[in-house]
Amino acid sequence: MKVLITGVAGFIGSHLADTLLGMGHTIYGIDDFDPFYPKEIKLKNIAGAAAHPNFHFFEFDITEKNNWDILGKEKFDLIYHLAAKAGVRPSIEQPLSYLYTNVEGTLNLLEYMRSTGDTKLVFASSSSIYGNCKTIPFSESALTDEPISPYAFSKKSCELLNYNYHHLYNIDIINLRFFTVYGPRQRPDLAIHKFMNRISAGQPIEIYGDGTTARDYTYIEDIVSGVIKAGDYLAGHKNVFEIVNLGNNAPVMLMDMVDTFKKVLNTDFATVRKPMQDGDVDITYADISKAHRLFGYQPQTSFEDGLARFVAWHQAEHAGTAAI
Repeated sequence: MKVLITGVAGFIGSHLADTLLGMGHTIYGIDDFDPFYPKEIKLKNIAGAAAHPNFHFFEFDITEKNNWDILGKEKFDLIYHLAAKAGVRPSIEQPLSYLYTNVEGTLNLLEYMRSTGDTKLVFASSSSIYGNCKTIPFSESALTDEPISPYAFSKKSCELLNYNYHHLYNIDIINLRFFTVYGPRQRPDLAIHKFMNRISAGQPIEIYGDGTTARDYTYIEDIVSGVIKAGDYLAGHKNVFEIVNLGNNAPVMLMDMVDTFKKVLNTDFATVRKPMQDGDVDITYADISKAHRLFGYQPQTSFEDGLARFVAWHQAEHAGTAAI
């Protein structure tokens, strides 16, 4: 298949590209190297893919409609739209930037698809849409009318926009709500990566709240497997519009994560308590029965095993570095 991946140099996008290239697909990748974190990290993410003859990279900002002309009128069998400004806390500081990039960028992609006749889209949504949902675990049928960050609002807006284009232009779409993805290449601003950086530097880790908040940490290989399965399902079906959770169905409390770090590293370290931050939710917990029913999604990686793999990757990346 000929596949387009937006946000290809990011954490999930780069893993997805590597896996699809290994399966024999031709990948067209888009990224603008948003300065949210260093370009050098993203270039390293796609170094393997860039050396592959079936990988074609385009650097441009998806919010500028004319930039899409760079692709010509290429038609794709499948499009994975992962490009977005990510992160709950920074979205509170920069709401306009998040809404513009995430919504306008998605609109431009949908317009590109309408112009080329492409009809298959897998969209990267987020568990943040659920906010402080009281129904546990979070089901796709839950009401999601109370987002508590601009980032969550932007992703909800994109899901609604996607439905509009599905209804008007017969574009088949699966919106995947990701639950706290972690593993090698994880963004440096996310908790597990930040914790590991501070531990490696001999600094205390920061605990926000009383340590009882919980996240449904989902290992990158399980997420990529689910994303590909969703694409396969989409390729084989018509008139599709679905919202589907991709999580691990096993929340981990913050203090349990700290204890798992200590076990994996076989060491102790200091912690510092901080107040809860705006936009943080109490728990994320994915009901993944729909993903299993539709396309056989079943995560395989326990949190301890996944964390051990992340730690090994991090240590290899920073071997010989005195401080991170």
